[in-house]
Amino acid sequence: MSLLPQRGQMTPNLPSFPAADENLLDTCIRLREIAPVVEVEFPGGVPAYLALTHKAVREILAGDNKTFLRDPRHWPALHDGSIPEDWPLRAIVQGGHLSTMDRGDHRRLRGLVGRAFTPARVQALEPRIQQIIDGLLDDVVAAGDGVDLVPTFTEALPMWVICELFGVPAEDRLRLRNWTGALLAHTTPPDVAFTTQNNLQAFLHELVERKQREPGDDLTSGLVQARDEGDRLTTDELVGVLWLMLVAGHETTVHLLGHAVVALAQNPDQLGLAKAEDRWADVVEETLRYRHSVMMTSFRFTAEDVTIAGVHIPKGSAVGVVYQASGVDPAEYGTSADQFDITREQAGRLGFGHGPRYCIGAPLARLESRLALASLYRRLPELSLAIDPDDIPYSPSFFTVGPMSLPVNLGIAKP
Repeated sequence: MSLLPQRGQMTPNLPSFPAADENLLDTCIRLREIAPVVEVEFPGGVPAYLALTHKAVREILAGDNKTFLRDPRHWPALHDGSIPEDWPLRAIVQGGHLSTMDRGDHRRLRGLVGRAFTPARVQALEPRIQQIIDGLLDDVVAAGDGVDLVPTFTEALPMWVICELFGVPAEDRLRLRNWTGALLAHTTPPDVAFTTQNNLQAFLHELVERKQREPGDDLTSGLVQARDEGDRLTTDELVGVLWLMLVAGHETTVHLLGHAVVALAQNPDQLGLAKAEDRWADVVEETLRYRHSVMMTSFRFTAEDVTIAGVHIPKGSAVGVVYQASGVDPAEYGTSADQFDITREQAGRLGFGHGPRYCIGAPLARLESRLALASLYRRLPELSLAIDPDDIPYSPSFFTVGPMSLPVNLGIAKP
C-alpha cells in the first residue's frame, strides 16, 4: 500500500513506491529483480517509471536533452487533472531552474554558470574549507562522547561552505538548512512545502538583488557578472541556480559524509586502509557507489516512445533514475556489489552523473568530502558509532537519503 490515501489509480496493480514494509533501497532492489525499468505507483496514485540497473541509468543519462527532457511541461499528467493539485511532490517537480531546462536553454545556462563555478574558484576555497572543518571538529571534541555528528559536522560543514560560496550572512544559515530539509521530505504537508518553497525563493531573490547592488568575492556575485557574448543570467535564472545548489548540491554532500561514516564503521578493514594509504578520495567514490546520497533523481519526461534496457516507455511518461539501486547492481559490479570496497575499479562510475547533465558541482563535492573525512579520522582515529547501525534514522525523502542522526564515541582517553 502507498504512504498516502489514493486518489483513484490511473493504472491499476502497479507496485507501490515505496512499499510500506520496506526501506527505499530494499524496495528498489526488489523492483530491480523484476526488470531494469519498472512502472510503479507513487503516493497519491501517480504512476512513473524507475530505472534501476546501471545499464538503464547510463542509457537514460546519455539521452538527456534528446529523448529525455526535464521541463515538466512535457509531462501531460501534471497538467490534465490526472495528478491532484496537492500532490506532495509537485513543488519539486515543477522546477523553474537549471535542472528543469532542456536543450539550448540548458546549454546556455550551464555555460554561464560554468564561467563562475570554475575549478580555480573551487580550489581556492580549500584553505577556507579546511579552516571550517577544523573549527567544527573543535566543537565535536568539546561536546564529548555521544555527540551527534550530523548537526555538528556532516550537516554543518556543507551549509557553511555553500553559504560562504553564496555570500550568505551567518545569521541566515540555519533558516536555509531548515527550508531545504522540509522541501525534500516527502512527509512535509503540501501546503508547508509550497510555503517553504516561496520563503526560500524570496530569500534568494533578496540575496541576488543585494549582490547586484553590492558585488563581493563570492559565487553569487560571480554569477551576476557572468556573461557570454553579451548574454547574462536574469534574476530569475540566478535564483534558480542558487536554489538548485542548495537543494541538490548541499543536501547530497550532507548525506555523502553520513553514509561514509556509517560504511567505514561497518568495514574497519577499509577504514584502516584509508588511514594507512591516505585513500580518502577512494572512500568518497566508493560511498557514492555503495550508498549514493541521491536515492532517485527528480523526474525526466520522455519526448518520444523509447526502449531502455529492453523495456518500452511511452512518450510523455515520467522516469526516475535510481542511483542507489544502480550502484549496487551485480550485473555491473559482480557478486561483491553489496560490499564496501575502496580498492574497487572506478571506471564507468555514475556517482556524479553522465552525459550533458554531469554534475557541475562535482569538484567542490569531492574536495569538501575528501578534506572532511581525512580531517575527521586524523583528529579522531578511534571514532566509533554510539548506536547500532540498524537504529540509525534516515531522511524521509524519495530524492536525497542519508542519516539524520549519528551519535558517536570519540575514542579519546579521559585524563
